[in-house]
Amino acid sequence: MNSKQKTKKTKYIWRLLRGKNVPYILGGVFLLIMIIFVLPNLFSVTFDASHMKAEVQGVSKEVSAMVDSGNSSSTVDENKVLAASSTVEMSSEIIFDPNNPIIQMRPGVTHVKTPAPLKAIYISSWVAGSNDLKNKIKKLIEDTELNSVIIDFKDSTGKISGKTGVPEIDNVGCTENRIKDIHGLVKELHDSNIYVIARIAVFQDSCMTGKHTDYAVKRKSDGGIWKDRKGLSWMYAGSKEVWDYNVKIARVAYSLGFDEINFDYIRFPSDGNMKDLSYPVTVSNSTSTDVSVNTRSNILSRFFIYVDEELIKKAGDNRPKISADVFGLVATNYDDLGIGQVLEKILPYVDYVAPMVYPSHFASGWNGYSKPATHPYEVISISMGKAVARAKAMGEDPNKLRPWLQDFNLGAIYTPQMIKDQIRGAKDVGLDSWMMWDPANRYNSTKKILISE
Repeated sequence: MNSKQKTKKTKYIWRLLRGKNVPYILGGVFLLIMIIFVLPNLFSVTFDASHMKAEVQGVSKEVSAMVDSGNSSSTVDENKVLAASSTVEMSSEIIFDPNNPIIQMRPGVTHVKTPAPLKAIYISSWVAGSNDLKNKIKKLIEDTELNSVIIDFKDSTGKISGKTGVPEIDNVGCTENRIKDIHGLVKELHDSNIYVIARIAVFQDSCMTGKHTDYAVKRKSDGGIWKDRKGLSWMYAGSKEVWDYNVKIARVAYSLGFDEINFDYIRFPSDGNMKDLSYPVTVSNSTSTDVSVNTRSNILSRFFIYVDEELIKKAGDNRPKISADVFGLVATNYDDLGIGQVLEKILPYVDYVAPMVYPSHFASGWNGYSKPATHPYEVISISMGKAVARAKAMGEDPNKLRPWLQDFNLGAIYTPQMIKDQIRGAKDVGLDSWMMWDPANRYNSTKKILISE
């Protein structure tokens, strides 16, 4: 090719690279790069993703079949489950069904046997979620006669203390990231042989009343959501949907490693504008013992019968222990106190009943004491002595009774001696188990009287 031909060809190429042809040329180059370099990798990624999805679905079907069969002795290759959980968000959707009364354990979950006697302290979910504060409580338990801890799993606001990994619960919108790794926390406590109890507030639940107003206690005056003196709202205690929701939460807690479920706020409201309070059904003041009659105590009795059926009888051997908190006066009063709690209608259906016999909560004049808070031994021994007698009359084991005791200053400055007096009051009527309550989680007086181990 001579120089004239080269010059002519160069001018032709230059004209091609100018004006309207430029977009077409660049597009062609881009397409060529895609064909050579990108598409082979894309096909490879698509194949790998499809393969992974198929494998995860296989594990899901295998586990679902096991859960549906209700066979707690069935086994699944845990390595498969763990592999699936590392690639799929919300892996516990595959391995746990909160609707199944046969509670399927998650990989690595164990439980601790109920200690006898039980000696427990309560901590909030905020304290449990703080490493520094939690470690102080853990060391206190490790170094003394204490052997158990009660932790808020669902508190009186209705908030659950962290993500459970179960979409049916988490997607409700009532979880709050207080404890980042619930199972990890429980395992850590178990490693120190600490018995771990999940406290679940049942009918006082401001979160759910905001999402399901049809289950909420309402105001007579305008149909709005009724609130108590503290500004908290309540679910109607006779709602089967509310029962189901809390039973599912209990199953989830057990699947995460909690050894016992402690139901609190299992009652009708007790304070606030009670005249403006309205329930979905007419609640009778009848004294009928027919459980189908809608009295407060009968409605709660139906709830406890349901709990007994769903969490105890249907669950078989692999189940949590169930305890129920009641007002302190339930130990001595035979009426329902206007809140539906009657000892004889609760004790037969749970493993333990925990009367909150805080001396500060007894009114002036109770049993002749002008200031019951200053008589801790007498309040505990009289109250729990009567509860023991009633348990025996029912044919129930008195050791199913566990008093909540007081380590907070209300009605009196609670000294170490007053803590001792409460424990002695319970012991003198045959009860060695107890649970200590300090809303601040400090336990300053309790620390001073505990036996070191």
